[in-house]
Amino acid sequence: MSADEKNNLKLIVKNQKDLEVISAYIQDSIVVVKDIVFLKKNRIFVMIINRFMWENLNQSKYYKNKRIRTAIKFEDVLKVKSKSINQKNKNKILECLAIKCNKNLDNNFEIKIFFSGDNVITLIVEEIEVVMNDLGKAWDVQSVPKHKI
Repeated sequence: MSADEKNNLKLIVKNQKDLEVISAYIQDSIVVVKDIVFLKKNRIFVMIINRFMWENLNQSKYYKNKRIRTAIKFEDVLKVKSKSINQKNKNKILECLAIKCNKNLDNNFEIKIFFSGDNVITLIVEEIEVVMNDLGKAWDVQSVPKHKI
């Protein structure tokens, strides 16, 4: 393990407030449809994303924009729904915007993962059990994601 990899993020989330932290970290991440999987029998939903490392932005004048492969695992998943995502198009690229969470009438939680282009994945979970873990080494990228307001 390199020195860079020792500084990789690992977050464990157990409540709605902490989920907001993961939402901030994954903003502008890129995910390919083939890197999203629901293991129904195990009740686990996993996404492997290319996360823009916002936490390192402007740390020094020598800073370089970076991305890193990151796994996000949701446990206790009862159901997964998607809106506007063609799951047969395995190479389609999605850009993560945010994660929002609400408690529903069944006393379960509804976690919505929003992507650009009005694409949404909704997870129905019994409990909030999420782990976000950086994988390997980061790499340099040319630009910082920008949004039109």
